Amino acid sequence: MGNLLKLFSALSDHNRLRIIAALKEYSDLCACQIVELLGVSGATTSRHLSILLQVGLIDSYKDGRWVHYRLNRASHNYGQVTDWLEDQLYQTATVEKDRYALREIMATDREDICRKQRGEKCCPRKPEDQIKELAHVSS
Repeated sequence: MGNLLKLFSALSDHNRLRIIAALKEYSDLCACQIVELLGVSGATTSRHLSILLQVGLIDSYKDGRWVHYRLNRASHNYGQVTDWLEDQLYQTATVEKDRYALREIMATDREDICRKQRGEKCCPRKPEDQIKELAHVSS
């Protein structure tokens, strides 16, 4: 019963439900994309992701400097819970807005998202990108 209580405790937060809905929509999101969607600090997003990881609802993997998250369908038969949640969540205005926002986020280069959140030091532009950007601005 303890695992069940932890599961429902993890699901008792608005932003964590938004993360679950986003991962149902896009099976794989990097941390910066989730931060962008939620509109909260990286530290707050990290805390939400940590709670979802602890109960086994999501898992993560590293791809270079990027940390990606996805639903963990193999753990504790949570697939049924997330399927039920999907039916419930997609009826909400918040998730509908998130779906629209996610389309824009997914169309944006994740390095640009990271630069927006953390500044140039995080993801310095390549010299050829800087030249292209200068050419675009001057035209």
